[in-house]
Amino acid sequence: MPADATADLPAGLAELPLERWPRHIAIIMDGNGRWAERQGLQRVAGHDRGGRVVRAITRECARLRPIQQLTLYCLSSENWKRPAAELEFLMELLHQYLVSERPIMMEDHVRVRMIGRREGIPPHVLSELDQTEQLSSTNDGLLLNLAINYGGRGELTDAARALARDAAAGRIDPAEIDEQAIAERLYTAGEADPDLLIRTAGEMRVSNFLLWQISYAEIWVTDRAWPDFDESTLHSAIRDYAGRQRRFGGLDS
Repeated sequence: MPADATADLPAGLAELPLERWPRHIAIIMDGNGRWAERQGLQRVAGHDRGGRVVRAITRECARLRPIQQLTLYCLSSENWKRPAAELEFLMELLHQYLVSERPIMMEDHVRVRMIGRREGIPPHVLSELDQTEQLSSTNDGLLLNLAINYGGRGELTDAARALARDAAAGRIDPAEIDEQAIAERLYTAGEADPDLLIRTAGEMRVSNFLLWQISYAEIWVTDRAWPDFDESTLHSAIRDYAGRQRRFGGLDS
């Protein structure tokens, strides 16, 4: 990390030692529909507002140089149970986001990856995802994971299937399967696990999100719905994280 990495940080963050920062932040973006209903609006208005918050928080994480990775829970595998009209809007919102935000991502040197199953995602959305991934693949800034059609149990199932195929083909001895072998077959293979998991709208559950990867993540919950989440709320989560003792099963030194 450059010696001046905290030079342009906002008040309240600049004094945090670099080793106390989360390097990877994962966010369960919840409460869009409820926010809209409280405003007397249709649920899709909450998703539209939430999309603008995604832009703001991604840009802020890209600016805060100690942060190296951001993973956003955009659409869970369970969300397909929602009304067809809402799902169609979400897909079009995602398509619009990928097209309109691509120049900004390139300007901010953000590298984009999708994690999740491709089945069920409209072809025109997949095309924009693939194009964004390809164009941003050499960027050297923030790594942005978009979890779309994602489920933690599904990810572990896919990893188990990959291990079974490799064992059947003789590429791996079942007796040699360890945690590293599993991690290498997850959607996030090669990435660091989240340090900080943020959940909005006051919900106290992990909702099938990164079940393997968040084993030692610090959890921070805010009552704010995602459309009301802003940079100052993100800063509060970072400051709280920096004040925690992470023991990983051990004792304080």
